[in-house]
Amino acid sequence: MKRAALVLLVVSALSAGCGDNSAATAGSASAAPALGLSPEQAARVVAKVGDNQITLGDYAATLDRMDPFDRTRYQTPDRKRDLLKEMVDLELLAIEAKRRGLDKDPATQEATRQVLRDALLADLHKTLPTPTEIPMDEVKAYYDAHVEDYREPERRRVSAIVLDDEAKAKETLEAAVAAADATAWGKLYFEKSIGASAEQQKNVPLDLAGDLGIVGPPDDKKGASARVPEPVRAAVFKIAKVGDVFSDVVKDGSKFYIVRLSGMTAGHERSVAETERQIRVELLKQKMQQQESDLEAELRKKFKVEIDEQALAKLSQAPDAPDPTPSASAAAQPGAP
Repeated sequence: MKRAALVLLVVSALSAGCGDNSAATAGSASAAPALGLSPEQAARVVAKVGDNQITLGDYAATLDRMDPFDRTRYQTPDRKRDLLKEMVDLELLAIEAKRRGLDKDPATQEATRQVLRDALLADLHKTLPTPTEIPMDEVKAYYDAHVEDYREPERRRVSAIVLDDEAKAKETLEAAVAAADATAWGKLYFEKSIGASAEQQKNVPLDLAGDLGIVGPPDDKKGASARVPEPVRAAVFKIAKVGDVFSDVVKDGSKFYIVRLSGMTAGHERSVAETERQIRVELLKQKMQQQESDLEAELRKKFKVEIDEQALAKLSQAPDAPDPTPSASAAAQPGAP
C-alpha cells in the first residue's frame, strides 16, 4: 500500500508538473528540473530506501535521460510503477554493494572513474554547436584546405590472363590483341590462364573472365589492390580505351600477365555541397577534441601529475612464460603423467 501511494504521488505530481508551463519556464533553462517540474516539485520525496531518498526530480531525470522511444513505454500508471520499482531496486543493490565494500574494489573504482569522465565530457560538450550550426565559412575554409581529399582519381577495372611461361605468354598476347570482344577474351582466358578452373567457367560470365578488380593510378595511395601487382597496375593505365589489351607481356615475379582494360570510371572532384555534411561532422569532432585537450591542459596545471618512469619500465617487462613441458623430476613423481 505504501508503494502504491508513492506511485500515485509520482503520477499526479508528474501530470501537474508537465501541465504547468509557467513553472517550467520561470527559472533558468539550464538549471530547470527535468520534464518541466518546478524546483519545489522536483524536491518532493517519492520513495525512501534506507537513509537515502528518491525525489520526483530523480524520477523525472531518469525519464529525461531515455530516448523518446523508450520514454513512451512509461506512460501508464503500471509502467510508471515499474520504473519506480527499478529505481528502488537499483538503490537497494547499491546500498548492499557498498555495505559489502564492493565500492572499494579496484574494478568498481575504475568503472566509477570512467562514468565520471564521461559525465564531465558530456557536460563540457554541451557548449558545442550542432553540425548544422557550424558557420558555412568554416565549412568552406576546411574544404579549401583539404580539397585533395575530395578528389576522386580515375578508376580502372583490370582483367588478366596469367601464365608461368614467357614464350606461351607472348603467343597468347597475340591472340588476346586479336580478340574481337569480351567473349573472345573470356574463351582465351579459360583456355590459357593458370588461374582458370572448370568451376569458375560455370559461374563466371565470359566478359568478366580474369577480373582482378578496380585500381587507381600508380601515384594514388588509396588506389592499390592486393590482387593487382604494381607492374600490372601501371600497365593498365597505359591502355588507350576500354576493351584494349596492353601491348606487352607484364612480368611480376615468376608470372606473366596479359593485361586488359575492362572498365573505366572518370575522375571526379566532389563539391562543397557534396561534402558539406561530412565536413560539418569532422569540424564538430575537431572542436570536441580541442575542448578535451584544453581541459586536460587546464587540469594538469591545477593538479600536479608525477609519473615514475622506472616503475613503469619494470611493469612493462613481461615475466618469462612458464615452460609447459613437465620437468624430469616432476615426471618421476608417482602419479605423474
